[in-house]
Amino acid sequence: MTATQAPELRGPAAGSAHRVRAVARRHWLVLRRSPHRIFDVLVWPVVDTLLYGSIGLFAAKAAGGGTETGGAELGTGPTLAVFLLSGTVLWHLVHQTQISLATGFLEETWSRNVIGLLTTPLRGWEYLAGVGLFALVRTALSTLAVASLAFAAYAFDVTTLGLGLIPVAALLLLCGWAVALAVVGLVLRYGSGAEALVWGGLSVVMPLSGVFYPVSTLPAPLRPVAEALPTTHVFAAGRALAGDGPTPWHELAVATLGTAALLVLALFFLGRMLASFRRRGLVTRYS
Repeated sequence: MTATQAPELRGPAAGSAHRVRAVARRHWLVLRRSPHRIFDVLVWPVVDTLLYGSIGLFAAKAAGGGTETGGAELGTGPTLAVFLLSGTVLWHLVHQTQISLATGFLEETWSRNVIGLLTTPLRGWEYLAGVGLFALVRTALSTLAVASLAFAAYAFDVTTLGLGLIPVAALLLLCGWAVALAVVGLVLRYGSGAEALVWGGLSVVMPLSGVFYPVSTLPAPLRPVAEALPTTHVFAAGRALAGDGPTPWHELAVATLGTAALLVLALFFLGRMLASFRRRGLVTRYS
């Protein structure tokens, strides 16, 4: 009779890392085995790039009296097409991050796996880290598709924004995570009726954030609301970089403070909603 070798015990840090990877792998397998889910990852970003890139080229051609770029080579000067394409690439950073993180939780509700999660040794932060890791990979794939198409079809190279692109991208990722956490909290509290916010919540923020234009063009009553959003200052920084200007450190500083406050509020809200979810027995919705 042969003795069965006991499994190797993991330390706390190794155990947490293993659980984080397991959550990320679970969601990656769901995406890989469900081809229709690729629609959100690749199809919509490609459609947006074609739409806004073509609008920019048409507007530049009309303004330039028949030339394709109105006297400026696309991708090298602050033409309308450059602002539209850079805004599209940056928008999909925050949009895909928010969608990926929020739908990661919805996958658990759709598969009736919420009770299973609550009865495992998986900690809340480990689950969020795992879904966040998956969201990061999914966002990278989507953004790469957008940037590649923008370069291949319109000769726009997003790397021309320079090193300032790094803090801009990081802040947009954090904003996307914050919005996703708030939406997950609403789904916990109000159930499937709040799921529409996963896809529609950022649609309200988009026009107020000045993704493609300065907020000074908004109606006067909406400008104070727009200025209060951290995304507004991030996209303002992105436009400054697209316009060949210096790195707008003031805008980035304001955006950093706003994003930090948004993350803290989102985590607090999610914690309260999760506590209410458990206390009121709302988990039975997904049993």
